[in-house]
Amino acid sequence: MKILLINDHGAPIGGAELMLLRLRQELNTLGHDVRLFSTTAETERENVVADYTCFGTSSSFRTLLQTANPFACSGLKAVLHEFNPDVVHVRIFLTQLSPLIMPLLRDYPTVYHAAWYRSICPTGTKTLPNGKACEFPAGLACLSNKCLPVWDWVPLMFQLDCYSRWKFVFDACVTPSEALKNSLQEDFINPIKVIWNAVPVTAPRPLLVSPPVVAYAGRMVQVKGVDILVRAFKKALERVPNAVLVLAGDGPDLSRIKALIADLGLAQNVKVLGHLSQTELESQLQSAWVQVVPSRWSEPFGIAAAESMMRGTCVVASNTGGLAEFIESGKTGFLVPPGDVDALAEALIRCLSEVELVESMGRAAREFALQNLDLPSFARKFLMIYDSVIGNPVN
Repeated sequence: MKILLINDHGAPIGGAELMLLRLRQELNTLGHDVRLFSTTAETERENVVADYTCFGTSSSFRTLLQTANPFACSGLKAVLHEFNPDVVHVRIFLTQLSPLIMPLLRDYPTVYHAAWYRSICPTGTKTLPNGKACEFPAGLACLSNKCLPVWDWVPLMFQLDCYSRWKFVFDACVTPSEALKNSLQEDFINPIKVIWNAVPVTAPRPLLVSPPVVAYAGRMVQVKGVDILVRAFKKALERVPNAVLVLAGDGPDLSRIKALIADLGLAQNVKVLGHLSQTELESQLQSAWVQVVPSRWSEPFGIAAAESMMRGTCVVASNTGGLAEFIESGKTGFLVPPGDVDALAEALIRCLSEVELVESMGRAAREFALQNLDLPSFARKFLMIYDSVIGNPVN
């Protein structure tokens, strides 16, 4: 089968991109011809590994480009003519490639694999600037709630209007969680099937040793709640004074997080590692007693949590979105209310004080991941989706 993957970025810069690259590798292993079309954006962070590329940018012109990217349109037209795929798998396309690519897909069986809320929210998070969940449809509320400045609001409203006009080109929609499915159904994107994300099978981490380590791996942005974790860790240190917090990742809030660490007097107990390669990251996380996903927003899934479980590490996460669907509180980790510093601190204290408990939870987490979050099963599920849309292509 010839499969064309489409994604804004063709480099492993985030969970969605890693997921797509892993799927490409797994499908190639199964004997399929799988190729990736992306933009050249973010090349300063990671090398692009796409088979085909067009122009993309992280500059101030990005808003205009994601509204209408003529380079993506002409580039994809050439790729479709050359490769002539049996099926097209679209992941993220509204932050670089733009809706201009959608009319080109009307004659091809196409699957939309939604990674987040971008098709119904111009920020992609369905979260207001104050951190609360947004319950408004995209439109004037994006302006009145100050989610967007007016110079971004105009083109992005046009973008979502174009998307709405052409979304019929998608023969099927796949989401990584029921939470995301429920949100997108409000936008009348049907049919929708839920397929949990998957992670590579890795060797289990070694037995835990002191000092107890708390780990976070992800983007340093407001919706990820890293500041909540730092404040909760400060409280946990009062009970477990030798604990260490390891923060891996980069983003616009990194300097603010460093300042918070200094203000709370945590410099001796917190290691800020910045951006790491996947290999370096795995090495750093081997000693973690617990990995934390303290998100404020409704995570569409939570790749970091899944990777932690496959490693055999207990997870403490916000009880929201997709995280609540595959983490069993009290068995594979703990779920706490998003934004609740005290509840997170209590969960950390328990994990850092009871090594037998986190070892037991880690074993349960790994067993769950091996049975439910493995890449071969993930790829087979998508092959079934592909077969279904190939049998009923859009005319």
